[in-house]
Amino acid sequence: MGCTAGCGLSAAQCAASPAGCVSWSHCSGVVMTLLQVEHVSRAFGSQTALQDISFSVSKGDSVGIIGRSGAGKSTLLRCLNGLERPQSGRILLEGEDLATLPEDRLVTLRRRIGVVFQHFNLLNARTVAANVALPLEIAGVAKEQRTRRVAELLELVGLADHARKYPALLSGGQKQRVGIARALAANPSLLLCDEATSALDPETTASILALLADINRTLGLTIVFITHEMDVVRQLAHHVLVLDKGRIVARGTPADILDAAEPTSEPALPAGFSTIHTPNAQTVLRLGLSTQDLVSQLLAQLAHQHQTNATVLATRLHAHQSVPELDVLVQIANPSEESLTFLKNASQSVEVIGYVPADS
Repeated sequence: MGCTAGCGLSAAQCAASPAGCVSWSHCSGVVMTLLQVEHVSRAFGSQTALQDISFSVSKGDSVGIIGRSGAGKSTLLRCLNGLERPQSGRILLEGEDLATLPEDRLVTLRRRIGVVFQHFNLLNARTVAANVALPLEIAGVAKEQRTRRVAELLELVGLADHARKYPALLSGGQKQRVGIARALAANPSLLLCDEATSALDPETTASILALLADINRTLGLTIVFITHEMDVVRQLAHHVLVLDKGRIVARGTPADILDAAEPTSEPALPAGFSTIHTPNAQTVLRLGLSTQDLVSQLLAQLAHQHQTNATVLATRLHAHQSVPELDVLVQIANPSEESLTFLKNASQSVEVIGYVPADS
């Protein structure tokens, strides 16, 4: 069977790729890869932030990275921007490895990466035009050329009449438009967006997403963004990566990842279910997992390492904290403290919801 995304590769070829199933880099024929991330890991002391991260992004693509707090999204974005160096692996931007470049070369390469921040990061003492011009000043662009470029960008983001204003006089949406114009000033190859709409109201968010989608479409600019908001993924992403505990646990189109996570009814509870514990009753747990693939693996480890057998009663995929999560109801006879600790460490959440008679 070939790749379900239709890239023309066999399933084995996709699985063998250093970046996993990177269908969005192959499916369109002569599509060029802009960003290649290969086996990237990063830890801070004993805390692992990223584990063996691999994916690739084509020129002109828009890729959303989602995951709950602490999943590693911000660390990954900082690695993509060269602000953090991975301890292993490669990050190739147009063939150059951000992980190994000397600092002076890295500074030059960063000019090909624009960043849009959650809280705008504008300089309050500079006008709108001066904020947008700042990257060009740092790069040593001549004043006449800077002025022309700033005018083009303010026209693009709909702020041509606000050039002389200061940030304090702007709304949140206008500030973010200035941030987008500034990020585009040096004609970057890659635009990174760090929760670019989370500080905005829904109406303003919609207008910013429309602007980013238009920039992606008309300029062919590659966008990688992190978000907690499902609507942002639906409106802006061509492809989605789901991070959990520093690993990529799912990847695909927004439909692949999000449509299956629409709320569904609660799974039926087993006969004889009660919230009151009785002698010899078996325990019913609700486990929160990041992907279906973890269920059989987790229960096999539970049986092998803790000699505890569990029966799956029901599963339900839904959105939890704006991230797809699988609810799994399992029935366990006399779970030990060690087995419960194992489940807590291996799952997003573990909850004892009740009990059933031993013969159920």
